[in-house]
Amino acid sequence: MEKPRTYTGVITVFSLILIVIIACLFFMPGYEGQLGFDVSIFPLLNAIFNCFTFTFLLLSLFAIKKKKINVHRNWVFAAFGSTALFLVSYVIYHFLTEPTKFGGPDWLKYTYFFVLITHVLLAIVNVPLALMTMASGLGRKVARHRKIARWTMPIWLYVSGTGVLVYLLISPYY
Repeated sequence: MEKPRTYTGVITVFSLILIVIIACLFFMPGYEGQLGFDVSIFPLLNAIFNCFTFTFLLLSLFAIKKKKINVHRNWVFAAFGSTALFLVSYVIYHFLTEPTKFGGPDWLKYTYFFVLITHVLLAIVNVPLALMTMASGLGRKVARHRKIARWTMPIWLYVSGTGVLVYLLISPYY
């Protein structure tokens, strides 16, 4: 009998590479060449993609609660799609620019940094969790999928929701 496929190794390697690439972006100088467009549109796009992801995840959650598995799967695919678009936009923006400094009052700065730090840490955790959840769902490993999804869904909702909040808090300083 053939051993069932697991994608844990591939998911781990992909997650680590993605995290290292994103971390490196914050230590690189901003691009100094000429661009034919205004890069300040990217943070707004990132917030829009995060908003789409949040909405798609809620719709997928409602669908699975009603036992509409195909609808659930399609909304999760949509969430992965909007997350992928977010990642592309995020990497492009942070490759082209220096990090933006928060310029608000101290009381708001502490709130901003709390939201930002929890957002970033949970985003790091969410990458492999979401991929493992997707792999187990597509592999029809229902018990494993449910077990992981109980963690993935609230974390992914938090990450996508706080992504929008981070944008709203930092947007006056772009």
